[in-house]
Amino acid sequence: MAATQTACALSEQAREILKSRAMAHIAFLAPDGRPHSTPVWVDLDDGALVMNTATERVKGHALQPGTPVALSATHPENPYEYVQVRGEVGERTTEGADEQIDRLARKYLGVETYPYRQPGEERVTIKIRVLETTGS
Repeated sequence: MAATQTACALSEQAREILKSRAMAHIAFLAPDGRPHSTPVWVDLDDGALVMNTATERVKGHALQPGTPVALSATHPENPYEYVQVRGEVGERTTEGADEQIDRLARKYLGVETYPYRQPGEERVTIKIRVLETTGS
């Protein structure tokens, strides 16, 4: 996907699904060139999709600025209502990433702090710039 492509806005239906506790799946090419898909927690920030991972995971290595991605999520109460996004990694940062994973833990688990931290783990926030979206 070209880095010069213009970002697009998400529909209200897509925003509703992504603001819910819907589990999303992100797909991208891993560093070895093979397709990789994994479930992720997502949120929205100024029209960008935001996710969080440990820097040492496959997605932590692979999702660099400009990396093309596809992401899909289904409505938690109606699996036939979905959103599909094509985009690219727009930004990644470790600054504020611990606080961001705690926000996602509140959203998805209803707990104040992310309970699965590993000793020495570094978290990274990844923003996905939405370039194209479809849905039901």
